[in-house]
Amino acid sequence: MSEKENIYNVIGRNIKKYRKKKGWTQRQLAEKLLLSDSFIGKLESVTHQTISIDTLEQIANVLNTDIRHFFDKE
Repeated sequence: MSEKENIYNVIGRNIKKYRKKKGWTQRQLAEKLLLSDSFIGKLESVTHQTISIDTLEQIANVLNTDIRHFFDKE
């Protein structure tokens, strides 16, 4: 696995973790962000490997977390 793939796995896994802590579906998160649920699904499954820092910040804000938590490799 390349370094690039690894970081996208970490980001996707953490977004999913924080979304589930809220008890939200992918669709509910997507609606709050005015994005498609397929975008969230691709992001969480690492099918979609490009995401802007702005979008990550928006997701972090909606999930009431710090963007840095998306990069935690726990």
